[in-house]
Amino acid sequence: MTTLHPIDAAILVSFVVLTMAVGFWISGLASKNIRSYFLGGNTIPWYLLGVSNASGMFDISGTMLMVYWLFVYGLKSVWIPWLWPVFNQIVMMAYLSVWMRRSGVVTGADWIEHRFGSSRGAQAAHLVVVLFAIINVIGFLAYGFIGIGKFAATFLPWQLAVDPATNANLYGLAITAVTTLYVVKGGMYSVVFTEVLQFLIMTAGCVGVGIVAMARVSPDMLAAAVPAGWGDLWFGRTVGLDWSAILPAANARIDADGWKLFSVFFGLALAKGLLSSMAGPAPNYDMQRVLSARSPREAALMSGLVNLVLLFPRYMLIAGLTVLALVYLRDDLASMGDQVDFDLILPLTMRAFIPVGLFGLLLAALLAAFMSTYAATVNAAPAYVVNDIYKRYINPHATDRTYVLMSYATTVAVVIVGTAVGFVLDELQDVVNWIVGALYGGYIASNVLKWHWWRFNGWGYFWGMVSGIAAALGFTIALHGQSTVWGLEKNLAVFPAVLGISLAASLLGSLLTPPDDREVLLAFYRRVRPWGFWKPIHDELVRRHPTAQANHDLPKDVLNVAVGIVWQTALTAGGIYLVVQDYPRLAWALGIAAVSMLVLKITWYDRLEDYPPDVAADMAAVERGIHST
Repeated sequence: MTTLHPIDAAILVSFVVLTMAVGFWISGLASKNIRSYFLGGNTIPWYLLGVSNASGMFDISGTMLMVYWLFVYGLKSVWIPWLWPVFNQIVMMAYLSVWMRRSGVVTGADWIEHRFGSSRGAQAAHLVVVLFAIINVIGFLAYGFIGIGKFAATFLPWQLAVDPATNANLYGLAITAVTTLYVVKGGMYSVVFTEVLQFLIMTAGCVGVGIVAMARVSPDMLAAAVPAGWGDLWFGRTVGLDWSAILPAANARIDADGWKLFSVFFGLALAKGLLSSMAGPAPNYDMQRVLSARSPREAALMSGLVNLVLLFPRYMLIAGLTVLALVYLRDDLASMGDQVDFDLILPLTMRAFIPVGLFGLLLAALLAAFMSTYAATVNAAPAYVVNDIYKRYINPHATDRTYVLMSYATTVAVVIVGTAVGFVLDELQDVVNWIVGALYGGYIASNVLKWHWWRFNGWGYFWGMVSGIAAALGFTIALHGQSTVWGLEKNLAVFPAVLGISLAASLLGSLLTPPDDREVLLAFYRRVRPWGFWKPIHDELVRRHPTAQANHDLPKDVLNVAVGIVWQTALTAGGIYLVVQDYPRLAWALGIAAVSMLVLKITWYDRLEDYPPDVAADMAAVERGIHST
């Protein structure tokens, strides 16, 4: 039976009690109305939202995957999160957070009305984005449930069931229930302030593990435990790693992942990542943070802060656990043959090598990582069900108290469904690959076009999203039981087809139906002011408002995205280089990060603005109205 030292148990229990206390203590702030519950009344400072968003992205299931990726793929694993895409925060920082926050809405579905109006096509678009949001949230809840169940069953001493899989599921059920309590009660206020507390604990745990790994694993010890090329960031046509003499199961896993042709994988991941990022955040917790910001400028600052505070400490943890496992657990893993569960590298390493006290802190930190991500995801779901279905179509004149109570009930219902899905799945990689590979392929076309093309209308959005989701589900069913297609991971392999189907439906749906209401388009363009194919609308705006200016920031925004991706990658690699004690490469990484930040200071930070100058005065009055509610 697993044992837990009393000191570690005390730290863990204290953390849970403190988190619950903070969540319930501030919950009264959330009960005023829907904007207070879902967006914190647009009163939370950008730096708290940024830390909260970083905490929400520091999930335990993702950390378990990243430990596995670094273990098997070495430094080349830095590129794998581009699938998610990890650099969406860079695109958000550069321009999209400003555009999105200028709308002043409560949810992504509200944004649809802001963009397309209230025609039948707009109503269809509104319903389909709510559907996508709920599917997305349920998928991520199932993903979190699987990860926390495996993690808790490895560490916590109580045996809730004889069968290991059932034991893990019951632990997942218990922890999700505790997390749901303070989210239901406190809304965005509880989520943000508990996540800030959790992030501080996570950062301390990350640094501690990195220090332990550096003390116990020398560069020579690591070099003897990995194949040639493990420490190289760059790659050729293939991944270029041969584990056959060390851990043959790792070679088998590379083949099963479908990433052996790494140059092809990299190209698809980059293309998909850029398109996904240009589409804007999916309707989940990331979007809610942007909409919660006090102003458009603060929304951009929040997205930039996420990259600065999250990457380096997180990768210290990932690298620390990985190098300990490579040196000390390699033989144990090899003895499992082809039955190795790479998801368990993280918990097994923790249990074997992290000392008392730090173990309890790290246990609390990883539990915090789960709770913060789960809480943020859960908080996003009722915003769509209550604000965009119940309030809009069922009971539009209910009291604020009724809407808040409905949010409580919706939160519980979504948690139950997500947990039920998690019960029938057992592989983190399967869930992640489907969400970021197939499902997001159906999201991209409609959501890129909505920003950049005036003629794209509500029906185009509806048919693009419906066809994309249907194609994603259809390929999933058709390829059930297969892990790869043409040597590539199946969801990545079918991404171009899903994107193509969705794009064709988006274009046909728009061109075969009338344009959206001109007044809606003018109001949207005047307030958000995106760049792209908006000339007819811009010309009309100038006729009415001669001082109106087009957005000419495309070259600047492209530059900032490119520099931002370099900055983000340097921070990611730097955390690993520090722990593996590759100091020359660490110096290069930190130097590149510093130069990138200097460029961004000049080309991004110094040029941030809330609204275009010609509407700044009008929008200042609108912002005062938002804050007064």
